[in-house]
Amino acid sequence: MFTFVILVVSACTLVRARPSLNYLEEPYANESPHTGTEEVRLSAIKRLLAVFGMDDPPSAVGHRRKQPPQYMLDLYNTVADVDGVTKDPYLLEGNTVRSFFDKLRSEQVEFRFNLSTVAQTEKILTAELHLFKLRPQPTLPFSRHHFCQVSVYQLLDSTKSNSTQEKKLLSSRLIPVHSNGWEVFTVTQAVRSWTADEGSNLGLHVVVRALGGGQMDLKMIRFASGRSHHPSKQPMLVLFTDDGRRRSATIEGIDPEDSHVTATLPQSGPAAAAPALPSRNARSVAKATISAEDDEGAASKPCQRLPLYVDFEEIGWSGWIVSPRGYNAYHCKGSCPFPLGQNMRPTNHATVQSIINALKLIKSIETPCCVPDKLYSINLLYFDDDENVVLKQYNDMVAGSCGCH
Repeated sequence: MFTFVILVVSACTLVRARPSLNYLEEPYANESPHTGTEEVRLSAIKRLLAVFGMDDPPSAVGHRRKQPPQYMLDLYNTVADVDGVTKDPYLLEGNTVRSFFDKLRSEQVEFRFNLSTVAQTEKILTAELHLFKLRPQPTLPFSRHHFCQVSVYQLLDSTKSNSTQEKKLLSSRLIPVHSNGWEVFTVTQAVRSWTADEGSNLGLHVVVRALGGGQMDLKMIRFASGRSHHPSKQPMLVLFTDDGRRRSATIEGIDPEDSHVTATLPQSGPAAAAPALPSRNARSVAKATISAEDDEGAASKPCQRLPLYVDFEEIGWSGWIVSPRGYNAYHCKGSCPFPLGQNMRPTNHATVQSIINALKLIKSIETPCCVPDKLYSINLLYFDDDENVVLKQYNDMVAGSCGCH
């Protein structure tokens, strides 16, 4: 009887010590502080953040999420599939795209953007001012002008530049007077100067003139403002940068069999139909395939690629990541027995190592390992600390195929 009581107590202890299925979200209140499980969890999350180039999660976590700009959603859907995997590594200029909303929110044609989240080490590739042109008010008489000249200037501090010049022309072109929709102007020079000297950021000024050079009636040529119009039409600065992280061009590529239809970057405008994200049930099935039994059985099988789904909701990141909800990183498992067939995608070195192992010429030489031999990047669309929407590509995140190396 005494022995039976000991066994029951031991079994209960083991049950209590087993981690919860929600181990990435719960604080482990039932676990002993001496087990170190919470420390391991925090360390693991910290390392995962480092993979995504962050020290801490954005403060947007847990806050009411704003609707991302449609341009950023369209851009994400252009460069990434439903799991976030990059369709074409050379389609996107750089590896980071940010959208900033106008901070002045005035009715005038002046705009200012806070670029404090852009690191000085990032290379500024292209900066675009996106303005939504409204139709002329119907009560106004029809204008005989069919086009107007729209110019974008960078505002300067004449006291610092030792010049009487108060603004610098950045971009200018003709646009139809009676049209409506997004108009995009290149303002790269201004943004480069702002990131080099934050104090020089006095904003942008837009001037509209008739073809003859005279001023146009601002009631005739109107751009949406952040104060009086729908958030989907807010003035926006879109910034393309490169943070200098290595591109894995040597192993990342597009297989001819897996190639996608050639895509082009979206233009600001009407919403494009976005592909549906995988359903909860589909993702559950994907995770269900990674059972312990299957994983153990795979070790005795030839080298192969197996599912490994990373669920951002379970990690606790769904509050700031817009897309994807998770992605299949895959992992490689299995044996590389002699002789290595071409289906195992062996390198010449792995083939020689396999032969040496089979001949027992050197006792300490093991068989080759089953590892990824092709890696793909993924894309994250997320809110940063200032609630700007960021699209970022991360290299070497998905095992595209496995081989014996």
